[in-house]
Amino acid sequence: MPLQFKAAVLRDAGRARSYADSRPLQLEDVTVEGPGAGEVLARIAAASLCRSDLSVVTGVRAWPMPIVPGHEASGVIEEVGAEVSTVKKGDPVVLVFQPQCGVCPSCVSGEAHLCGPGLAANRAGELLAGGTRLRAGEAVVHHHMGLSAFAEYAVVSERSVVPMPEGIELEVGALFGCNVMCGAGTVLNTGGVRPGQTVTIVGGGGVGSSALLGARLAGAERIVVVDRDPARLESARELGATDTVLDSECDGATQVLELTGGGTDHAFETAGDLGAFETAFNAVRRGGQVVTVGLVNPKAPFSLDVAGLVTSAKTVRGSYIGSCNPRRDIPRYMDLFRRGRLPVDRLITHRLPLAEVNTALDRMSDSAALRQIIRP
Repeated sequence: MPLQFKAAVLRDAGRARSYADSRPLQLEDVTVEGPGAGEVLARIAAASLCRSDLSVVTGVRAWPMPIVPGHEASGVIEEVGAEVSTVKKGDPVVLVFQPQCGVCPSCVSGEAHLCGPGLAANRAGELLAGGTRLRAGEAVVHHHMGLSAFAEYAVVSERSVVPMPEGIELEVGALFGCNVMCGAGTVLNTGGVRPGQTVTIVGGGGVGSSALLGARLAGAERIVVVDRDPARLESARELGATDTVLDSECDGATQVLELTGGGTDHAFETAGDLGAFETAFNAVRRGGQVVTVGLVNPKAPFSLDVAGLVTSAKTVRGSYIGSCNPRRDIPRYMDLFRRGRLPVDRLITHRLPLAEVNTALDRMSDSAALRQIIRP
């Protein structure tokens, strides 16, 4: 018997703001069959809004339509399909936006974050086993990042969930599916920040704030946060930034160089903006490392001074999911949270029902929130 539930469906991208008025996400009745082999049905407990969700709505990143967005969430297992062995009914889980097939060359070599079949399924708006499961009437509805979490329920691959330990609230658990891995994970895994090193973080939003917490955990001696919003810089100071730079005149890198006497060891771009990447690149000392995690508009033109890259001997790296293996790293990060060493709950600034998701989009567009928890 198909299950019917409410989901926030996006049928066309690029509507004008305010989103509270244009309402790009509409609550609709959708149906789903029971989970297939290797799949589970999860009741969504909490979904967190990420700027990547906003890029789906704006059309900056193209997705098949119609689609149910939402890729950072937690839930409770309601039903398991055949061949599922890692979770059972009643288990609280984190939903992870990049499934790992476990058998491709990347997965076998220990780089599960680069799983090819998982990425291909996500780009097609399908699940790991292939195809879609959601319907609105007779119409196919696509899955966002294998999850589609702005809904009451989700059918997902077993490889898209990680069991949660006891003692962590589900709304906090939602952050570990994307924010914690992409922010703190990028600093700890991709960047490999060591105790005593110096760090610049360009972009003080949700992922940037998570990166800040990761830099503190890593033992960075100096953490400089650069942003154009004074409120975000105040938040960064509260979270432990040693220095903040207001980039109101696009001179953020110059200020960092002056503050640090030549630049920091690492710079992390978390804003998804070419200007932010340039700031990060120029804020690093000679021989330093630049890591970008923000998703810049793929059509944005970019030029790089290759000669300058050679003479500065800088390293430029991209980071996807913070180079994390979710089944290894999420439990580890949750343990650090429970011990007070990774206080990601401080990033939650708003809580609202699913019916108000368009208001949450406006707030994110205005950079007026770090992480907003949406409850069905």
